[in-house]
Amino acid sequence: MQTEPTHDQASVDAPPSDRVTERETRKPARVAAMAVWSLLVVAWSATIGIPNDAITVLITLWLGTIAWNVEAPWRRHLGFLRDWSIPALLLTVYFFSRGWIDEFDITVHWTMPIDVDRWMFGGTTPTETLQHAWCGDPCELDQPTQWFEVLFTTVYATHFLVGLVLAVLLWAWNRSEWLVWMRRYIGLNFGGLLIYMAYPMAPPWMASEEGYMGAVTRLTSRGWGDLGVQRANVVLNGVGNPVAAMPSLHAGTAILVACYGIWRLRSPLRWLLLVYPALMCVALVYYAEHYVIDLIAGGALAVLVMVLASAWERRQARREAASPEPVDVAVG
Repeated sequence: MQTEPTHDQASVDAPPSDRVTERETRKPARVAAMAVWSLLVVAWSATIGIPNDAITVLITLWLGTIAWNVEAPWRRHLGFLRDWSIPALLLTVYFFSRGWIDEFDITVHWTMPIDVDRWMFGGTTPTETLQHAWCGDPCELDQPTQWFEVLFTTVYATHFLVGLVLAVLLWAWNRSEWLVWMRRYIGLNFGGLLIYMAYPMAPPWMASEEGYMGAVTRLTSRGWGDLGVQRANVVLNGVGNPVAAMPSLHAGTAILVACYGIWRLRSPLRWLLLVYPALMCVALVYYAEHYVIDLIAGGALAVLVMVLASAWERRQARREAASPEPVDVAVG
């Protein structure tokens, strides 16, 4: 990372007796607390499902930060709620707004992405090609699960976790760097929302059901079918929009994570982060969740958000550097 770690304002302002940092938390207490938290997460996931909506994920991660720094004063733990209140509100508005769009009488687009994908790939959509090659012709949901489908479903499910897990880790490490990431993460989601509103578009599986393209099957849930694992929306249960395929925020988020990591890290291994969006994109096309043009649009949006956020930050830095520093004036 380029940025040096700094304590958040709550810990800086706290009196010395209240400054309990991660290094001052006793190891046995941390191990015990994290073990309890991990067992609770596993039990919840096994009985209800892996947390899948933003609010449930944030609550789970907040409890994890409490377990990690279990000996810190409660006002430090409540600082998470203070810092995350606005991002959580924005994400909630995003998710509910995404669902409301489906209630509006807006024309849904069906054929444009099919025509573009066919033009790019020799007359057949990549979804049809991949499903016929890897699943069968016809491809049925109740067919035996392939080993790579377990991988694809796992990668697909990380979309609902990876952005927020990264954000919480950054919040615990360096609040300034957390803000850098959140500008991009929130910007990507709301940029996608604006496009959903302007250009609602059906995904391949829905277009196939309506006869606009050849037979393809939505296979997203099949990878975990034999494992008995499922995802659960608790706080935002039932919120969704089936005609929000353009752009693909699954692809956009994965590309944003890779771009951010490549930008901020210095290890040569950082380029391996590109494997994540590559796997995500293949999974989305194979599972009939998105067209290739959706992935391109999601990636373009992620890059645009990175560029705009960086430009804004450079502008703010120049303003701060140009502002005159206060001068002490002697009195008397």
